[in-house]
Amino acid sequence: MTQVKTRIGAGGRVVLPAALRTAMGVVPGDELILVADDEGVRLVTPAQAVRRAQRLVRKWIPRRRKLAAELIAERRKESARE
Repeated sequence: MTQVKTRIGAGGRVVLPAALRTAMGVVPGDELILVADDEGVRLVTPAQAVRRAQRLVRKWIPRRRKLAAELIAERRKESARE
């Protein structure tokens, strides 16, 4: 785990030091998500957030089940009824 210290600047801005940007694989202009919970604030990329969501869903949905295919099939049925 990479750990760095920074300060909150004018307007609440936080500068991410180069070491942290490199460790996260982000560059200026990339989108980041701030997640606040009981333990503090985490900074994640959209790709990391998607992977986490997929891991959470996989705990409850068997791998062989294809949720996207089921959703598409449901939408097609609804569309056919209209």
